[in-house]
Amino acid sequence: EAKRIGFPVMLKAVSGGGGRGMRVIREVSEIENAFHEAQREAINAFGDGTLFLEKFIEEPKHIEVQIVGDNHGNIVHLYERDCSVQRRYQKVIEMAPSYGLEDGTREKLYEYAVKITTAVGYNNVGTVEFLVGETGDIYFIEVNPRIQVEHTVTEMVTAVDLVKAQMFIAGGYKLSDIQLKLGNQDDIQLNGYAIQCRITTEDPQNDFTPDYGTIITYRSAAGFGIRLDVGSLYLGVKVSPFFDSMLVKVSAQSRTLDGACRKMSRALKEFRIRGVKTNVQFLENIVNHDEFRSGSATVNFIQKHKSLFKFDKRLDRATKAVKYLGDVIVNGNPDVKYVDKSRKFNTPIVPLYDPYGEFPKGTKDKLNKLGPEGFADWLKKDKKIHFTDTTMRDAHQSLLATRMRTYDLLKVAESYAKNHPQTFSMEVWGGATFDVCLRFLYENPWKRLADLKAAMPNILLQMLIRGSNGVGYSAYPDNLIESFVEKSWDTGVDLFRIFDSLNWMKNIEPCIKYVRKRTGGLAEGAICYTGDIMDNSRTKYSLEYYLKLARQIEDAGAHMLAIKDMAGLLKPYAATELVTALKETVSIPIHLHTHDTSSIQAATYLRAIEAGVDVVDVALGGLSGLTSQPNFNAVVEMLRSDPRYHDFDIRSLNAFSNYWENVREYYYPFESGLKAGTAEVFIHEIPGGQYSNLKPQAMALGLGDKFDLIKQTYAEVNTMFGDVVKVTPSSKVVGDMALYMVSNGLTKEDVMERGDQISFPESVQSYFIGDLGQPVGGFPKKLQKIILKDKEPYTNRPNAHLEPVDLDREYTEFLQKFQPKFDRELHFTDFLSFKLYPKVYEDAWKAHLEYGDIARIPTKNFFFGMELNEETIIEIAPGKSIIVKFLSLGPPNEDGMRTVFFKINGQTRNIDVLDKSLGIEKAVNLKAESNDPKQIGAPLQGLLSKVMVTKDQKVKRNEPLFVIEAMKMETTITAPENVQIKLINLKEGVMVNAEDLVITLN
Repeated sequence: EAKRIGFPVMLKAVSGGGGRGMRVIREVSEIENAFHEAQREAINAFGDGTLFLEKFIEEPKHIEVQIVGDNHGNIVHLYERDCSVQRRYQKVIEMAPSYGLEDGTREKLYEYAVKITTAVGYNNVGTVEFLVGETGDIYFIEVNPRIQVEHTVTEMVTAVDLVKAQMFIAGGYKLSDIQLKLGNQDDIQLNGYAIQCRITTEDPQNDFTPDYGTIITYRSAAGFGIRLDVGSLYLGVKVSPFFDSMLVKVSAQSRTLDGACRKMSRALKEFRIRGVKTNVQFLENIVNHDEFRSGSATVNFIQKHKSLFKFDKRLDRATKAVKYLGDVIVNGNPDVKYVDKSRKFNTPIVPLYDPYGEFPKGTKDKLNKLGPEGFADWLKKDKKIHFTDTTMRDAHQSLLATRMRTYDLLKVAESYAKNHPQTFSMEVWGGATFDVCLRFLYENPWKRLADLKAAMPNILLQMLIRGSNGVGYSAYPDNLIESFVEKSWDTGVDLFRIFDSLNWMKNIEPCIKYVRKRTGGLAEGAICYTGDIMDNSRTKYSLEYYLKLARQIEDAGAHMLAIKDMAGLLKPYAATELVTALKETVSIPIHLHTHDTSSIQAATYLRAIEAGVDVVDVALGGLSGLTSQPNFNAVVEMLRSDPRYHDFDIRSLNAFSNYWENVREYYYPFESGLKAGTAEVFIHEIPGGQYSNLKPQAMALGLGDKFDLIKQTYAEVNTMFGDVVKVTPSSKVVGDMALYMVSNGLTKEDVMERGDQISFPESVQSYFIGDLGQPVGGFPKKLQKIILKDKEPYTNRPNAHLEPVDLDREYTEFLQKFQPKFDRELHFTDFLSFKLYPKVYEDAWKAHLEYGDIARIPTKNFFFGMELNEETIIEIAPGKSIIVKFLSLGPPNEDGMRTVFFKINGQTRNIDVLDKSLGIEKAVNLKAESNDPKQIGAPLQGLLSKVMVTKDQKVKRNEPLFVIEAMKMETTITAPENVQIKLINLKEGVMVNAEDLVITLN
């Protein structure tokens, strides 16, 4: 029969509708699959699997005429509807009347519709459906003897209530009766144009696969000329996979088609439906498309215009924010190990500033004007002492385990830049902040940098970079580090403090060159200070050692020299000797950094300033002292009568200190526990930046009560390793070994005697094989052999062993993997984050997909959630805030899920959260790996209604494997090539989610 009619043909269900039970067949080989698939679909949808064939018209318009007939032989039409915009032969958008039909064609349609229905004595309402070809040929399709989904648009343009008409006609009334007033065709008038959109739970970007789940937000449109037809749709309703996917019909009417399109576009924008995927943005694209508005769209309109499927991802920021809050309310923040319920917080007050005023000129402006060499020359000649403020980087790294959030930094940044533009630089980036931003705070470190640059454009922004290790803990290919340096400058870094954890010039020199070659910034080479140059018994790190290193750094092209006293070991008299000698040795400015662990480093600064140091690192009072830097406020006052005094408003500094003091309270779980300065630092030599991180590490290992022993063991390990320059990442190696020895009850003697039976920490093995470079004096050979066993160490640069990264190719692959699901455009900087920390980046990426931009949540709520009836304001975008109130917490259900009840801007929103403390494990299907062609997964969620193959069966290309049913629609998954079935992973009749593994192939 198909051959007789001529291909292509259409297979249709006799009892069909809504596009179900329909298939286009273009050649004989497609008939069998299409027939069985359409028949099953028809049986499921209508209980009748009878099918028929008809001619398939390639490029028609789908026009239907609304008929109303009574039981007395009277029939009228209510004009036509254009239903051409379809997908899967199911109508998506309808308009009445059709725009652009020729009058002659239109009149023929009315005539044919009335004649057909008159001939059979039709009564009540119905629709006569036609296809109109490109040349105006008219093809009759069918009569639908019922009210149609799209009857709303006819009602709007004719003012006839079709449902009411049905009832009166069924009651025996004539069309001419006053209750109907449809006796005369000429009296039925058209009034403008109307459009109807069907909002469904379908994903247009995934072949309109149906979605199902719980509606967690529903807000609809309203206004003049807008009509909604909706059933049981409300907050909390569950959308079933076993029913139709339509949620609501929205109709818009105006005097012109353009006016109706504008109203519809506005109405669609007003809808907020969360919890399931919808086609709202797809509908917006259609009603704003020129071809649709011209009335020339045919049934292939959607297929022809791929641009309809391109739309901005809905951010759903409010839902994601409360989803995070709900998780913290139920399960706590995993990074917070204890919560003090009795603790009260004071609101941090940002010191006053003019948000509309211009930024005063600062050091960044001077760098722009003079260039790096000119700037360094100016600094060396300037007699005033200059200050780098470390509050926004090393201060909180040293006191609070680097946990300070961008939220708190940005609140105060602009005020500080406008109140204290004479600050030499703000250290804001690098060190551990990059890792912690991603790993624990789920923030984008590059965005932090860019935002701080926008808030403080007049002051130099400074970063700490670990030479060839970048901001990581191991070696990376040289071209990756070079690219990282360039993008850091582009994003906001002006001053690069470059160091190597072993003071190895082979790791410092390349990075200095990258800064000079790829940026307009300042390269500050650092010598890491350890030991005591005044102690004649410690000869390894002598004054001459540091002077030689300083000359090498200057010769490498550094614009400035930093003394990085990472543990606070530089004593006052040693500072005089070292700075005086350096001033006689190098011709570039000297920048001193220390930590106040011993509480005497203000005296060290006083001596260094007298000796001629150019810049010192300080931290505002509220985040100063102990393992942080000396107190900025106090140092300024200390120097008030000094010839090199640099004027700062002490009252203003105190106000900023008060801000940080109050902010610091939110971070109490991360305090190191050190309550006063300690001279122990001169024994254990733990860097300030490591001290506050080492205690949480110990607690995580159950060694919190052995911290004194850990500090003692740290010093012993340092001696074992040959007196190491201890700064990240070498300090981490010493710390890892100390934790490992204490955790396992090992002594130095145990290591030396039983080392061949011990599996040492990965970082320790990496250090001794040469991955961090070569230490001064080399490795202790016996210990190196014990740790490495049969592995051979190397002595050249670790980076020399690494192949260059193919940046273009790998960036493309990165975008292919991570961009499709992400709600903002990913950039090359995101790729760099991934290359430096692959697993950490991927975890942060997943957290963003789940919770959105968590950085916008206030710090108190980020760490501790919300109390009952607490309200908080979250700025989800510039100038756009939501007010969130926590109402109540429901009991767990059998799956361990609790419902958290919120109000967002006065509207209730409920979030279901798994209570992890209950330990309930829910069975989850395996996922198919997208890059493994042997794994065949479900393309959509739904019911695995039929598995059509068996284990070990051989299947030819395009033969059916299994069928997924959702919303009464069936999707058949076929073999990608000639294959053999290795394993049937799931049985018929189970519910599946997208990408669940169904079949494994040999």
